[in-house]
Order: sequence, then C-alpha cells, then structure tokens
Amino acid sequence: MINRELMISVDDFEIRAAILEDRELVEIYLERRETPSIVGNIYLGRVKDILPGMQAAFVDIGIERNAFLYVEEIVFPKESEEESMPPIQHLLKPGQDILVQVIKEPMDSKGARVTTQVTLPGRYLVLLPYSDFVGVSRRLPDEERSRLKEICDRIKPRNKGLIARTAAEGANVGDLRADVKRLLLYWRRIGRKVRSSIPVRLMYQEPQLALRIVRDLFSADFRRLVIDSEEDYGSIIEFLESTEPKLAKRVELYTERLPLFDKYNINQDIENAMKRKVWLRSGGYISIDHTEALTAIDVNTGKYIGKTDLEQTIFRTNLEAAEEIVRQLRLRDIGGIIVIDFIDMQDPGHREELFRVLNETLVTDRTKTRVIEISKLGLVEMTRKNVSQGLLEFQAKVCPCCHGLGVVLSESTVGVQIYRQIKRQASTHVAESFIFKVNPVGKEFLERKGKLSGTTLDLEWGKKAHLIFDETVPVGKVEMLEEGTENKIEQIFGKIS
Repeated sequence: MINRELMISVDDFEIRAAILEDRELVEIYLERRETPSIVGNIYLGRVKDILPGMQAAFVDIGIERNAFLYVEEIVFPKESEEESMPPIQHLLKPGQDILVQVIKEPMDSKGARVTTQVTLPGRYLVLLPYSDFVGVSRRLPDEERSRLKEICDRIKPRNKGLIARTAAEGANVGDLRADVKRLLLYWRRIGRKVRSSIPVRLMYQEPQLALRIVRDLFSADFRRLVIDSEEDYGSIIEFLESTEPKLAKRVELYTERLPLFDKYNINQDIENAMKRKVWLRSGGYISIDHTEALTAIDVNTGKYIGKTDLEQTIFRTNLEAAEEIVRQLRLRDIGGIIVIDFIDMQDPGHREELFRVLNETLVTDRTKTRVIEISKLGLVEMTRKNVSQGLLEFQAKVCPCCHGLGVVLSESTVGVQIYRQIKRQASTHVAESFIFKVNPVGKEFLERKGKLSGTTLDLEWGKKAHLIFDETVPVGKVEMLEEGTENKIEQIFGKIS
C-alpha cells in the first residue's frame, strides 16, 4: 500500500498543498492570496460580443479580460439526439445577461473559459442543475460504480442530474442524501441571488485552496493530513465532522518552529521541479522543454551504461523514465499536447511493454489524459487536460533577455553588437568623440580583438568612443551620454567615470 499524505502550508502570501506518496512529492497546488483561483466560480455576466466565425462569444464577468464561451458550452435542450446545435448568433445576443461558470483559468493573453452548464461540487456528489444525467467516477471499481449509480438514480432531484465522485466510495445512502440536500440549498441561494442582482456580479465563489483540496481529494486513501494554520485546521475539522467524521481524526495541526515544507523537504522538491533536466536513479535523465504549441520530453541514457547489452540498457532506461515522466506531469501540472521522445528500441515487445507501463502509471493521475500508441521512432503523443497554470507558469515569467528561447548571446556576439551599434551612431553624428554606457559583457572580446584599449574604443574616420561599463544596462545595448570634441569629452569622462 502507498503511504499517501497531504501537507498544507498557509502563510501571508500563499496557500500551498502538497501530496506525498511514500514521502515523495507527486503533486503540488499553489494559490496566491492576492489572486485566488476563479475556476468553479459562478458569475452573472453579460454578453459583450458574438463571434460567428468561431461560434463563440465574449462574456464580461467582471475581471480584467472578457471570458470566452464556445457554443458547445451553452445549455440547449434538444428534442432528440440527432438535433444539431443552432449557431451561436441564434442563441445569444450582445448585452444579454447570462449565468456562467469558469472552467479554465485565464492564461497568458487569453481570458477565462466559461460554460453555462453549471455544476456544483459537494463532498460525495456533483449536482447538475441543468441536466438529467446520472454518472459515476470511472476511478471506482465496477461493483461500487453500479451501487452508486443505483443510489443516485433514486435520490437525484427532479429534472436535475448527479455525478458520484471518487470520494463517494463506501458512502451510505444517508451520506449521499445529506450531500444532495446541501447542494440544493447552495443552488437555491444562487437562484435567489441571481433574481435580485444585476450583471456583472459574482454569484458563487469556490472555497479557498485549503478547504477545496480537502473536499476534492482528501479521502480514506490518505494516512493523514498535516496543516500549519490553526484557523484553516478548524475549518477543515468542522467540514469533515459534518461530512466524514472518521477522516477528521487523521487531521493534525503542525506547530513546530521549523516550517512544515522545510521539515519534509517539499520546498527543495518544488525548486527541483523548475529545472529542465531530471535525473533518474539509474543515471539516465529526462529533459523537459516547453514551447507555445506543446511540451517536449526527451529521454537519455546519460551516465547509465547497463550490464548486459545496449537494447536492454535502453529498455530499462525507458521504463524508469516512463514512471518519472508521469510523476513530473502531475508535479508540474503540465497540460495540453505532450510529445515524449523515448530512446528508440528495436524489439516490438519492449515497445509494447513500455506503452503498458506508461498507461498503468498514468492511472495515478487524476487529470484526464489521452495517449496515442508508441511509434516505431519511440515517440508517444498524448494530451493532458489544461485547467490552470502549471507550476512553471505560476512561479516564473519569460526571461527579458532571451524571451523564452532559453539561451543567451555569447560574449563575442555581444561584443560585435556593441561595436556595430556605437559605430553606426558615431557615423550619423559630426562629433569626433563620444561617451557611451554599456554592459560589461563583450568587453573582453573587444580587448582581445584590439578594438578596446582601457575604456577607449577606436572607431573609423578618426573618431573615438569612451565607454562606461554598467551592469544595469541591458546586455548588447548602448546608451549615448555625451558627444563633442576629444578635449571636451575627455574632461567630462574624467569627471563621471
């Protein structure tokens, strides 16, 4: 059995939740207090624009960027399965009030994704106010799925649907009825608020991360939950005692002076998860590269030389990499299109076994994935549902020097750039001498090439440039400070250098 633990740390800046399996970090959830997640929030919004060419609409929900609503996400009662969805311009019009729920965070320059197919999650069940559908989590065993399906069919409210969550495993009819009662109460409150409000306004807000993660993930599979906030500890105990009292006994309040995430080395694991290269225990490694279109993961044998033959060495490296890749997908919360370049294997049996191991390991991932079979070149294409920012996007921003390319210009290239920029500016001025401020990168190259002597750069046409080296100047850029005769510039340079 896996020793699964949930650690929650709360401070003035962030709420962080970490899932450990056998003391190894496998998932991390982060939420900044100044910008809490809006996924799951319900808004009374207003349609701003209709885009017939994209069959979508922009909806004002009161945040910085308008939300995006696809026609497929609009509730439309069909008289038969064969009936097609009408064009969006027949369903919505600009200025129309509309109740929507956020299903995807705003990312980069894109606004939030929203739906009118509102859902309300509870401890065991999800209420579908606009649907008659009854479903059960696919993560549950077949026998339990059948039991829960039968109960949900009996207790579901009229003209509304229910989905039994993974946490519903083992729950009795009384527990499920109580959950339905709570969810209907929430929905009635939202209804009253909608009737008495004018757009644009928040109608329902999801709980903050600590309570939300307990509601959605904490179950009998976890040995314990440790939290370092007394206030949130009280809220979690109150919630569990009203829904699943047995689990309340597994919650511990952490009071030691050493920070919780330092004690269990979680901070270091988060730091490592930001790195491009991940070493495997055998000595091989995987490298993870992000592009605008997809995430590419490459597998290499690295220091691992094996014990028998090359094919076996490659096979063992790939197997170990498959398990680590799934861990990194969960830990970094990588979404969208993912291409994995395993080391090429000649044996078809090895390729089949690798594909089986990859899919078996992906069962541990709660996020929806779809995998295409491994190609003869060792490539695996897959998709992973993208709901919010991954760990890298949450904690970092694009480098202003390389603009996300991941490289910086060499010193010789920078030196050439500086020389050419100064030469170009000097050629367009009548003065014979100049003072420029530049970054020190490139200095050694210009000295080595005989162009720079001390702080003086020799130019053509008898002109000279005096350089002030300043690390605050962007690399490869130059700033002209003064121009004039050589005597005048030498006097000024002596005073300011």
